[in-house]
Amino acid sequence: MTVRTTRRVFLSAATMMAAAIAATACGSPQDTANGGGDSAAPVKVGLVYSQSGALASYGKQYIEGFRAGLDFATNGTNKVGDRAIEITEVDDAGDPAKAVSAAKDLIGKGNKIIAGSTASGVALQVAPIAAQNKVLFISGPAATDAVTGANKYTFRSGRQSYQDVVTAKSFIGDPAGKKVVVFAQDGAFGDANEAAVKAVIGGAGASVSAVRAPASATEFTPFASQIKSAKPDLLFVAWAGTTAPAMWQTLDQQGVLTSTTVVTGLDIRASWPTFGAAGSKISFLSHYFDGASDTEAAKAAKAKIPGGTLDLFHPDGFAAAQMVVRAVAEGGDDVDKMVTALEGWSFESVKGSMTIRAEDHALLQPMYQASLTGSGDTFTATAQKALTADETAPPVQAMKG
Repeated sequence: MTVRTTRRVFLSAATMMAAAIAATACGSPQDTANGGGDSAAPVKVGLVYSQSGALASYGKQYIEGFRAGLDFATNGTNKVGDRAIEITEVDDAGDPAKAVSAAKDLIGKGNKIIAGSTASGVALQVAPIAAQNKVLFISGPAATDAVTGANKYTFRSGRQSYQDVVTAKSFIGDPAGKKVVVFAQDGAFGDANEAAVKAVIGGAGASVSAVRAPASATEFTPFASQIKSAKPDLLFVAWAGTTAPAMWQTLDQQGVLTSTTVVTGLDIRASWPTFGAAGSKISFLSHYFDGASDTEAAKAAKAKIPGGTLDLFHPDGFAAAQMVVRAVAEGGDDVDKMVTALEGWSFESVKGSMTIRAEDHALLQPMYQASLTGSGDTFTATAQKALTADETAPPVQAMKG
């Protein structure tokens, strides 16, 4: 388990100050925090996320976004009032056991705010630790719906699976009486996606069935034939792994992509070449991609992100930092006051207007329909439609703890 502690202080910029005040909608973080505690002591924040492992690329975007968001929300000072934000970064490698151990260690060292969780399995293990120890937990890219309403101390800075699926539903209008097929691999990932489509799109009146392939499959023609025979109005594809290029090529060659509306999630930019020639024939639901928004926060993030190009999970880190600053500015060292300060809070972030729903801590936010153009290793994503936070809002969940 790798631990890295960083303390960064940036020069204040007058132009950033006005934007940050508007974006946080809570007064300047330069004002003294309201929640009590040592007004000069650093605020310790632990970030537990994937620096290595299968989701390391997601974690890299998260931490880049967090640093940019902290700079934005503190007007470049890395302080709330007179208190420096002291960040400790810990690599969980996507392993829930490592994440739980890291969270407990950070809590023992006085960190009252834990953020991160690149993987859903990690978030679901860290959330109970937050409740048991009464510390604030802000989950990151982890998309599992179960984080919403987990307990009063758990929040999220990214989207959840429901928001993905309801965006997919938007491609066919009123689902009543329509046929939807889910094409996915056998296993937990496929199970979760099939269940989500049945709940969200099936629950809105569509008939939902599934075509499932073994995770080891390398020949996809039989599955393409099953899909064409079903004649769906919408094909929802949930796929992961190295067989994706062959799978998409087969669906394209067998005419599936031109016979129905095919929807899948738009992953990080590095994955776009896997679609090959099929890319321009697919409809994408998207959490975020560079150019999807033109907010002040997005401009500030682009100015700070290495390379100046935003990607899928930069907004999650950016929003997490804004939430940390809000919590400290209003709550000081009192975690219950931090929770109260975040509940019902609306703020402007990279994607636009976001609201933390008080009842279950769902993060209401825009989502996007997108298309890809290009070929080879060069693709460009374009937003076809932005769905509002209200349009993608998940059902309210009863708070579990």
